[in-house]
Amino acid sequence: MLRDQYAPVDLFALVPALELRFEPVLADQDRLLEDDELFQQITADLARRRPQTPRTGRPSTPVEVILRLLVIQHLYAWSYEQTEHLVNDSLVLRQFCRLGLEPVPHDTTLLRWANLLQPETLHQLLDRVTALAQGLKVTRGRKLRIDSTVVETAVHYPTDSSLLADGVRVLSRLVDRARDVLKAAAEPCFRNRTRTAKQLVQRIYATAAVHATRTATAERPELYRRLLQVAQASLQQAEQVQHRLARWSDRAAQRLSSDLGRFGPLLGQVCRQTARRVVGGEVVPASEKVASLFEPHTAVLRRGKARVPAEFGRTVLLDEVDGGLVSRYAVLVGNPPDADQLPASLAQHRARFGRPPAVLTADRAFPTAANERLADEQRVRCCAIPKPGALSPRRRAVERHRGFRRAYRFRAGVEGRISVLKRRFGLARCRYHGEAGMERWVGLGILAHNLRQISQALATRQSA
Repeated sequence: MLRDQYAPVDLFALVPALELRFEPVLADQDRLLEDDELFQQITADLARRRPQTPRTGRPSTPVEVILRLLVIQHLYAWSYEQTEHLVNDSLVLRQFCRLGLEPVPHDTTLLRWANLLQPETLHQLLDRVTALAQGLKVTRGRKLRIDSTVVETAVHYPTDSSLLADGVRVLSRLVDRARDVLKAAAEPCFRNRTRTAKQLVQRIYATAAVHATRTATAERPELYRRLLQVAQASLQQAEQVQHRLARWSDRAAQRLSSDLGRFGPLLGQVCRQTARRVVGGEVVPASEKVASLFEPHTAVLRRGKARVPAEFGRTVLLDEVDGGLVSRYAVLVGNPPDADQLPASLAQHRARFGRPPAVLTADRAFPTAANERLADEQRVRCCAIPKPGALSPRRRAVERHRGFRRAYRFRAGVEGRISVLKRRFGLARCRYHGEAGMERWVGLGILAHNLRQISQALATRQSA
């Protein structure tokens, strides 16, 4: 049964001699999280766990506690285990999370509740927090700066050989489990090919080291062909086992059949891209590559940076307004041009604040003739987006104007904001799994950041 909150207990009143109290920033966040609209949006998602969750069953961890625990987790960049342990040991954090004298939910319980949050809900929460900041006059939405960054997924560097070995290992493990479920004897379709694949990958790595010293070798293509044969044999085994599992109706067999149906096509695609690249000598486009069997939504991103030639994750677009708040984020599919996202940013800003920004700025990836016309139509007073390449005398005069340069200096702050989000709020690398997990990780991190920004602004205003 879904509960809203525990019976209120003031832990600070129980131990008055300790003189416990919230730090100013945490105290302001405590008041912000009392907003009923935030509470109701989370409740609607958590009620989807089971059909009768709101009415029947054991009393759950209250919605209020779950929301505050998730905010604390992303505020301090803790894991679920750290959140459980550190909140349990702190009277201040217990009071903030409204736990009272109740036990802290187990980390796996918190994980299951967090997985129910939908991407749409996180965007609505962000809109609500932005509206609260506007009501508190932390931001007025007069300036908008846009930039993109990459949030990496939790994957190893994806080489074709390592992906083939991963596929063989996973399929062999699933086939071993299927043999126990089917109560089958030793048969060719249950053969484990993990060791063979691992030995071939090690030999491929050794030939790569030899090739790096400019020593000619003809062994590498042959090793790849043998590894491809091992992977394709594992695929055939998986298809045979999946066909046999289809005749069983128990839950374990259905789960194994589903897993084989999920990993088999991915390994098949890795085999095809390896054959095209190594055997056929083709250059396989990044959009047609699988970068991970476990995080198949991972994109191969090349952004022209000398320090990091290729990144593996998802591109995230960020809209930041005055006051240091991220008013919108978008997890993009693939590696689309940044300029295509500017109209959506302007539309969302106008919907949120009721007017276009007076100052719009972005880097050199955003200027197009269509975007400039849109900014003029929206009556953006100063659109400080420099053009790449050689400039005409008229355009050079525009970009050297004092108002343009002053507005463009505001753009530099988004680089610092991205750095803070990566270092402080975990946006350097996503710890959640799947595409929905990426949305939750980015959304909760930005939500915690915005709540902290509002709290710091209110604390600074009070101290002044």
